[in-house]
Amino acid sequence: MDNINLQTKKIFLYARKSTDEPERQVLSIEAQMFELREYARKENLNIVREFVESKTAKEPGREIFNEMVASIEKGEAEGILAWHPDRLARNSIDGGRIIYLVDTGKITTLKFPTFWFDPTPQGKFMLSIAFGQSKKISLYLSPKAKEKRLVRTSALPSGRFRSPSKMLGL
Repeated sequence: MDNINLQTKKIFLYARKSTDEPERQVLSIEAQMFELREYARKENLNIVREFVESKTAKEPGREIFNEMVASIEKGEAEGILAWHPDRLARNSIDGGRIIYLVDTGKITTLKFPTFWFDPTPQGKFMLSIAFGQSKKISLYLSPKAKEKRLVRTSALPSGRFRSPSKMLGL
């Protein structure tokens, strides 16, 4: 797609930082906004609105994300610019909503400085993999999963397991 077409398409900018994993954040909101605006300038993207959110995407229900998706469904924009697909979704419902909007033509452009996407069968497949990886990472980092990994790695030679609380000295 050439830059002339991108200049006429209305694009939403979306930046998100999880509030429950501050030590895991690669880019702050401010850094994301700077990088995304610079990317939009270089790519001649027509940013019509910016959405900024500080909330985990592990579960559906993000108010600002939902507002952005509703605006896309109303035709207020036809694309999204975000740092990476994991900024849009770390759960299957939100990821599925984005892919469905691409399938139905409501989203014709997804732009990421860190990820390639085209609205082709291959592009949608790669996007679904990126959303799936994001979900897996979220599950892997959850407290319950950490405890299960700890239990699995603490097997005694007899096949019994050590208590995670005893291993942690609790």
